[in-house]
Amino acid sequence: MSTNPTAADPGLPRLHGYWRSSAAWRVRIALNLKGIEWTAMPVHLVRGGGEQRQPDFLRLNPQGLVPALEIDGLVLTQSLAIIEYLEDTRPAPALLPPDPAGRARVRSLAQLVASDIHPLNNLRVLQQLEARFGLDAAQRRDWYCHWVEEGLRALEKRIVTEAGTGSFCHGNEPGLADCCLVPQLYNARRYGCSLEGLTQLLRIEAACADLPAFAAAAADVQPDAVAGA
Repeated sequence: MSTNPTAADPGLPRLHGYWRSSAAWRVRIALNLKGIEWTAMPVHLVRGGGEQRQPDFLRLNPQGLVPALEIDGLVLTQSLAIIEYLEDTRPAPALLPPDPAGRARVRSLAQLVASDIHPLNNLRVLQQLEARFGLDAAQRRDWYCHWVEEGLRALEKRIVTEAGTGSFCHGNEPGLADCCLVPQLYNARRYGCSLEGLTQLLRIEAACADLPAFAAAAADVQPDAVAGA
């Protein structure tokens, strides 16, 4: 679980992220599920034009995106790559199943969210829709929800029809796909997207919410969470 950055052990992993960032949230869940103590290093994505664009952060991640995780003398970026590193270096409890077919399925479910839904709705995309193409708030919401709803419907169909589904996206223990699902559902609600018909996804979300690792990673309990920010 995370610690206060002003009182934290300097040897702990340092997660640079933003409380509502889906990508940073995935990593928070994975760290917590692995039982890794870590320090939260908030990066405000809007204040002052975005702290992720400031030189200090760009030295960590030249792409100017969160999350960035300082761990084991490394700086890791890209949420799925970070989680795979944690899986490789700290394999228990596992976030991927042991069999190749199961691992491929979980990665596919995770990428459906992280690679197909989320990039089309990233903050920088929404900002460009406004700045370059003049879309107003309602139009940006329509864009956001079109891709979210289309992607989540496809994910629901897979969860319903594929044999690997259990209490969670795959089997009866939370894993990589669940780390991706929960933040996306939160942000879908934030933009008022329809969750109609997503019975199994909402069931899995509820199962995750009962676990301390997910509860401690939730956006609204992060140290940088500010109402309306």
